[in-house]
Amino acid sequence: MKYLRLILISLFSIGCGFLFAQDPLTIISYNVENLFDCQHDTLKDDYSFLPDGMHHWSYYRYYTKLDRIAQVIVNIGGWGTAALVGLCEVENERCLKDLCYRLKRLHYKYVHYESGDERGIDVALLYDSTKVKVLNSKPLHVSLDGDATRDILFVETLVGGQDTLYAMMCHLPSKLGGAAATEWKREAAKQVIQQQVDSILEVDLNASIVVMGDMNTEPKDDLQGMNNMMIGWERVGKGTHKYQGMWSCLDQIYVSDALKSRARATIFSPNWLLEEDIKYLDYQPKRTYLGYRYKGGYSDHLPVVLKIAEVVD
Repeated sequence: MKYLRLILISLFSIGCGFLFAQDPLTIISYNVENLFDCQHDTLKDDYSFLPDGMHHWSYYRYYTKLDRIAQVIVNIGGWGTAALVGLCEVENERCLKDLCYRLKRLHYKYVHYESGDERGIDVALLYDSTKVKVLNSKPLHVSLDGDATRDILFVETLVGGQDTLYAMMCHLPSKLGGAAATEWKREAAKQVIQQQVDSILEVDLNASIVVMGDMNTEPKDDLQGMNNMMIGWERVGKGTHKYQGMWSCLDQIYVSDALKSRARATIFSPNWLLEEDIKYLDYQPKRTYLGYRYKGGYSDHLPVVLKIAEVVD
């Protein structure tokens, strides 16, 4: 009986090792829709999201918003945790500290830089510090002839203590003023991304690179050396954002050729993230605000989730 017990324990250990070796790496890209705290930041146009502002923002609404975002991140992670979580529309470091406090059992830390956006909404990257080590990070500035926009966040990481993964988190300029008239702004931002991708691939053609965020346009394979994993979703009536009854896949994830065969992207859309679209029928994201009317939801965007299968020797 003693020998049988030893054999069973050995088989269980081997089985568990095989299971963990195949657990995919999970990466999230999520536009969280105006995550502001309740205090005024000097030189930022955040007045609408103050207690006496047009949105009547309050600590209750702020804490509810943080709880909602944390709920999404935890549910996507499932039994594990997402290794990287890219966020759009985060006001400042305080918001990230408060969010990570709600996720403290998951060991998240963050990378964030203040950018030139007039409203003060930035991009940020959360990372599971038990899985990921940040080796280097920097903001990549986008020049728009004097117009302010968000920087692109570049982060070099070490995953699992051995694999280098380069991540870029983006929130490209919006279509405010017309899609055609503002296209040059998004192209300028993508040129900055392309330059960074080129500099990495010039050194290592097999580099693992992920570019993600709110691209504010339909999915295209427009970055050389990268593959847009969201192409095709709009053709089947799926998307991450809904405007006047039409779904669009504004939130996207690109992967380098080295990751393409092992990567799969999905849109996270459980019923509790959606609500009935009374005007245009069907359903839509359960957002925090509709205009100035508080709805108490999550975001006007749905998260995109990337799963990268581990290489098993």
